[in-house]
Amino acid sequence: MGVRSRSAGGWGRGAGAGKGRRMISVSLWMICSSWLCWSANAQMKIPPETVQQWAVSYGKQILALSTKYSGSLLLQKKYKDIESTVKMEEVDGEELVKRFAEEMEGMLGRKMKSVKRLAEAAEDADLYHEFNATLQFDYYNSMTINSVDEEGNPVELGGEFPLEENEHFNKLAVNTQQSDIQVPTNVYNKDPNILNGVYMSEALNDVFLDNFQKDPTLTWQYFGSATGFFRLYPGIAWTPDENGVVTFDCRNRNWYIQAATSPKDIIIVVDISGSMKGLRLTIAKHTINTILDTLGENDFVNVIAYSDYVQYVEPCFKGTLVQADLDNREVTEIILINSINPLSPAAARGQGSLCNQAIMLITDGAMEDYEDVFQEFNWPERRVRVFTYLIGREVTFAQNVKWIACNNKGYYTHISTLADVQENVMEYLHVLSRPMVINHDHDIIWTEAYMDSVLFNTRAQSLLLMTTVAMPVFSKKKETLSHGILLGVVGTDVPLKELMRLAPRYKLGVHGYAFLNTNNGYILSHPDLRPLYKEGKKLKPKPNYNSVDLSEVEWEDDDEKLRTAMVKGETGSMSLDVRATVEKGRRVMFLKNDYFYTTINETPFSLGIVLTRGHGEFIFTGNVSIKEGLNDLMQPDVTIADEWTYCETDIDPHHRKLTQHQAVFRYLTGKEPDLECDEKLLRQTLFDAVVTAPMEAYWTAEGVETAFLGTRSGLMRVTRYVGSEKRVAKKFLSPSDKENIFTLDHFPLWYRRAAEYPAGKFLYYIPKEDTRGREDFICVGRFFGEVDGSVMAQLIRMGVKEVIIFEASAQRKKADILQPCDTEYPSFVYEPSIKETNSLIKCGRCQKMFVTQAVPDSNLLILVVQADCDCSRQYPPITMNPKECDRMKSQKVRRRPESCHAYHPHENAKECGGASHIYPSVSLFLTCLTASLACLKASALVCR
Repeated sequence: MGVRSRSAGGWGRGAGAGKGRRMISVSLWMICSSWLCWSANAQMKIPPETVQQWAVSYGKQILALSTKYSGSLLLQKKYKDIESTVKMEEVDGEELVKRFAEEMEGMLGRKMKSVKRLAEAAEDADLYHEFNATLQFDYYNSMTINSVDEEGNPVELGGEFPLEENEHFNKLAVNTQQSDIQVPTNVYNKDPNILNGVYMSEALNDVFLDNFQKDPTLTWQYFGSATGFFRLYPGIAWTPDENGVVTFDCRNRNWYIQAATSPKDIIIVVDISGSMKGLRLTIAKHTINTILDTLGENDFVNVIAYSDYVQYVEPCFKGTLVQADLDNREVTEIILINSINPLSPAAARGQGSLCNQAIMLITDGAMEDYEDVFQEFNWPERRVRVFTYLIGREVTFAQNVKWIACNNKGYYTHISTLADVQENVMEYLHVLSRPMVINHDHDIIWTEAYMDSVLFNTRAQSLLLMTTVAMPVFSKKKETLSHGILLGVVGTDVPLKELMRLAPRYKLGVHGYAFLNTNNGYILSHPDLRPLYKEGKKLKPKPNYNSVDLSEVEWEDDDEKLRTAMVKGETGSMSLDVRATVEKGRRVMFLKNDYFYTTINETPFSLGIVLTRGHGEFIFTGNVSIKEGLNDLMQPDVTIADEWTYCETDIDPHHRKLTQHQAVFRYLTGKEPDLECDEKLLRQTLFDAVVTAPMEAYWTAEGVETAFLGTRSGLMRVTRYVGSEKRVAKKFLSPSDKENIFTLDHFPLWYRRAAEYPAGKFLYYIPKEDTRGREDFICVGRFFGEVDGSVMAQLIRMGVKEVIIFEASAQRKKADILQPCDTEYPSFVYEPSIKETNSLIKCGRCQKMFVTQAVPDSNLLILVVQADCDCSRQYPPITMNPKECDRMKSQKVRRRPESCHAYHPHENAKECGGASHIYPSVSLFLTCLTASLACLKASALVCR
């Protein structure tokens, strides 16, 4: 419960000033107990003896106002009247996490079934389709639909394609009766391979529709073809970038690459000798970046360059294979842009993926074929594939480069321009997929969390965290069996926000929460995962938003027992004493958390829930009649959490425009009996509506801007006594104020803080934004150490408690490029037993006096500081310093994917690229090649 007073700054200025007493120049500060500055008035002349009087006087004023508006006696009486209907239940964390996991398994299982139906339909359609090199076929191209030429006629591959805004698909204009086709700008949209593939995949339209009818919670379904086209349901109009170009290529997407290949260890060997300069070096760097973009967190990588020396492109990665997560890939790409520093030769060591192994050689020529090296390290099994990329327009004497690839089950390509890079790099994925295709192993994969970028150009306004379930599509034609032809990949998106709705907040309590992590220990969903940052008015993903480790957010898990157990897919529980931060790290709470965790079957994910001792241990329910509860619930001052699921509105399209409040009303009144609603949550909500109903009449407008209360069921009562034009807190309790309303991720800030405050005392705080343009509130929300370091330093020496808190996934700028970093912050907490403190600070020729006085029955302090003695040079502001990141090279416990398809005896390895010649260049290639083969062999042996 809370109250927003319109006279929060008027606290008896000058009260008790006596005549004839010595006067000093002071500044007055109102500070909360976690040392965030609340308010300050201008300088004035007052005697220090009045500080205690002020504290008592102000304490009485705010206590009287708070007591009046809390209505505690009134609510206690109401609860007493209906005590017989109240039932208290202890929360069983082990049973709760298993139930949540089962519900999530069921939801994700339905997505997998939809993807399997798509894969089967695509393979059957290809089996009965005969390739026609002269096929003429018009299809709906998402770039040209509903477009006309100057004469008003539909443009080529356009035509009328009805689109209608749809709530379920982020309010985008879509066609739920038809899919359409997207083709990248660098792919010819009427190429025979494209036309035949599009024609064949028309059979998927009926399956898309059938899947959506069977599971209305499905979002985007799609088929990404190995030839480059992308069939998407529901159909949309695709928006190109500002240059009119469509760079999106489904074959580059993580879901496509993971489904098309098994995990892989890749060593990229790049020639940087004298002949590799200018455009050639630019093409080589672009080729490396393109290869890196095809890797994911189940893959391992390193980049070695050679000229007069053999060197690791990233010195931090010397001597090891590193996980190809977003962090490590971006660091390598950034370094490639800049200079490369020479190092002495060394072979990499470290655990790899235990599956596919490959060397990618990027050069403008090879003087010999180095058969003896391959014979010693790689033959006869040829477990390490070698892919060669010949850079430059000249192709004289390139047969050695091709021989290396063809005799090591790899693939040779010639890259003469930057435009050639994309298509040529993608060839290696098709080669790696051969064993899986020949075996027809339809492995289902789940991606790590990623920002909603499948349709980034069309819906950049709604950046949602997603995971994708995908499955490969193979050719079943007998004549192509040994070739292992991959047709493409089918998939569907799962918004993580929808998945987390299956772990309702009300069951977890005020400080409780649920979270998901992957087999690699990375966070899939967590309340403390903050993946976005603001650049100007736009929200953008942080550099490492999807490779934040569980140990970085659950940082009290010092020995990583929780992380290790969850990564291994175990079921269990543990307890931790934690320092939880709120208000974006500005404040800290000390809690005892119980963790319960289990695996989600048939996925690489594990689920954890947190219940806090005290508020998280019990839940109570009460019974009231629907008629009585509904009457109080529908009062104009009542709202419920619209991000919570009281009733499922996403199953029936007719319900999607209903708010949760409207859905509850229509269900309880019998107007929508088919709605699926949470009966337990509805009973709690009705009960809370009845119990809190008297507050509306109890509250009055005397000196108050807003009065409000909240309950565990997500119900809020808000009474505003002034219009929006007169409100100091214009954003407070509005939908845009996510901190102070019930959301999917947390209870309101004021609710969480008050719940941990001692019973019978009042907690006060003002959101920082409330003070804009107000001269009498000049530093609200600032840490006092930043305002006056001298006084803060003295208070620390006098017993103020310093607590170290931690924030993961911040970002800092290095050479104008955002870099991920982890940050430690000191937090200072006032000892409540200290009621009054005063001291003198010597600052050169002057002495600075200050007095602090606790305001009775509150978390506030009055601080009076002598203002005419500047100590800023001697005592600089106390600030928060970032900690350098040192996690890129670490290899923590991870659970490798169960399946691996790296070898098949019937594979046809003769198709290994086009014919070419040689261009002499390399000098230390032999040393580099030996190091690479030894590296991959050693990494496999270490893991085995």
